[in-house]
Amino acid sequence: MAKLDKTTIYTAADPAKETMLDKTARIAREIKDGDIEQREIKTARLRNARLENEAMTPDVPMTAAASRARTRR
Repeated sequence: MAKLDKTTIYTAADPAKETMLDKTARIAREIKDGDIEQREIKTARLRNARLENEAMTPDVPMTAAASRARTRR
């Protein structure tokens, strides 16, 4: 059996270079993640505004005359 040196057992592999495909995929993922984050922030802001508006608006039941005015003939 051959004697193994520490240098042959624990060699540090050189990190693989980033290919053009990997670079494109990484940039596209960053753009997509940024868009998702902006959309979630906007959705939360609009949801809070809608909830505040609904809390300020009194719940008035619709009368029969108002409901007939909305129907199409």
